Amino acid sequence: MDMVFGSLSAQLFFAASAVAFFAGTVKGIVGFAMPIIMISGMSTFLDPDLALAGLILPTLFTNVHQAGRQGAAVAWETTKRFRLFLIVGGIALILGAQLVAVLERNTLFIVIGGPVLLFVSLQLLGWRPQLQRRTVGIEAGVASIAGLSGGLSGVWGPPTILYLTALNTPKADHVRVQGVVYGLGSVLLLVAHIKSGILNLATIPFSLALVVPAALGMMLGLKIQDRFDQETFRTATLVVLLFAAANLLRRGLTG
Repeated sequence: MDMVFGSLSAQLFFAASAVAFFAGTVKGIVGFAMPIIMISGMSTFLDPDLALAGLILPTLFTNVHQAGRQGAAVAWETTKRFRLFLIVGGIALILGAQLVAVLERNTLFIVIGGPVLLFVSLQLLGWRPQLQRRTVGIEAGVASIAGLSGGLSGVWGPPTILYLTALNTPKADHVRVQGVVYGLGSVLLLVAHIKSGILNLATIPFSLALVVPAALGMMLGLKIQDRFDQETFRTATLVVLLFAAANLLRRGLTG
């Protein structure tokens, strides 16, 4: 059996690339979900630490592209508008990243899968919470939850999406805000997991290699987004995430 990236076989690498391509396609369509799909998909056949390392650089690349798609000036205005969310979430992300080494693997799966399953189920059932305006307390609270989840698993989308949806954020702004939040979060995730040891000389080549299929998938997803109804694909994505979260919970509860 041919080996790539140390002890990782060619078959497993191609499987991971397929997951990255699919995750990139979904992200291109709806603007989020790449880390959730990658961690849930790859952790079914890879060690969770390697799966987490693998998603870091593809997530960073695609989020930077998403944030800057409408220009640097617009991205900077979004950054200033959501600076509280970014600061609080960033601190929480760094703290969460340090817990990866001490949390049991099954606990990590439950921590990731539980909130995602709840979020997706509520959305599929039609629950659309409404916030009349942004408040410091709510924004800081959501940012803390998103940051801790991101540091532990690389997945910080669900709380962020729920918050933006509750604010009735217009579609274009919604996607751009996601890109800015996730992009800056990805930079912090990179730094935090270099420090935690998850991303190291052995795992960086694997993560870097997954940038290519993830980027190709995102290009396809953007084309689909331009040609097809967004709501239909949003629903399809939530169904995929439902199964992904259920699989994580199954692994966490059954070992």
